[in-house]
Amino acid sequence: MTVLLATDVDAAALGLWRGLLQAALPDERIVTDRQTVDDAEIDIAIVANPPPGTLQGLTHLRLIQSLWAGVDKLLADASLPPAVPIARMVDPAMSTAMAETALWAVLSLHRGFFEYAAQQRTQTWQPLPQRRADEVAVAVLGLGEMGRCVALRLAAQGYCVSGWSGRPSTLQSMATHHGDEALTGVLRAADIVINLLPLTPVTQGFFCARRFEAMRPGASLVNLARGAHVVDADLLAALDRGHLQHAVLDVFNTEPLPADHRYWRNPHVTVLPHAAAQTDARSAADIAAANVRRLRAGDAVQNLVDRTWGY
Repeated sequence: MTVLLATDVDAAALGLWRGLLQAALPDERIVTDRQTVDDAEIDIAIVANPPPGTLQGLTHLRLIQSLWAGVDKLLADASLPPAVPIARMVDPAMSTAMAETALWAVLSLHRGFFEYAAQQRTQTWQPLPQRRADEVAVAVLGLGEMGRCVALRLAAQGYCVSGWSGRPSTLQSMATHHGDEALTGVLRAADIVINLLPLTPVTQGFFCARRFEAMRPGASLVNLARGAHVVDADLLAALDRGHLQHAVLDVFNTEPLPADHRYWRNPHVTVLPHAAAQTDARSAADIAAANVRRLRAGDAVQNLVDRTWGY
């Protein structure tokens, strides 16, 4: 049988992925062009945001392994074979990188480092009040692998961390909440809200005027998940009227962020180019390969997506 590697990356990146996967799976035939083999030979697809329709008609497909952590774009393809299991990428290296970015953002907001950067541009020498970490309340929304790693890293740094998710979840030595009824209280109690929710039809536009109004006056938002979680106009309005202090944004509704977007020029917004936690092809290829070997051996595939929940 044959593994189809289907991505939207450029030729150089595609060559890198294919080389790493072939090295990890020396007994597998890996192709990047579906037209070079008979469809009946393809029983596994390893994908990274393939163009819609790429997997349509592959009737012998037994597994779709994503190389990306998010599967929202993949699930949006109506032609995706409906009964084929999908495995998402859960890579400890990516979770560690995300925790590093989250810690940087929280430290920068907590210690006023964004304000100091602005002061430097105007040659202003003005120390700001300094709080202890345990006086700063941080809410992590989304307690998947990345969210849990972020929450634990921040707690280890001394911050007062709580977690929230759509479904019940527990995290050692940390308050966790779930469901809509608990959300308002979590938002109201936090100085900094970090978004690591999966993007689903339920969470699209999650951060809207109603949610911003529920947040504590002077709080900040750190969005490291998906741009579509945020209603841009509502966030800008909350920042403009001073209800929110700052937003650190790594993801956007349109990427790259258009040159005329107000986020670029807003002094209360810090823009990152979707770089909070980039996929490390070396570790991700090994993780994808391990799932292929599990399937071949008849063992349980790890990190399967629940299509009902969208992640």
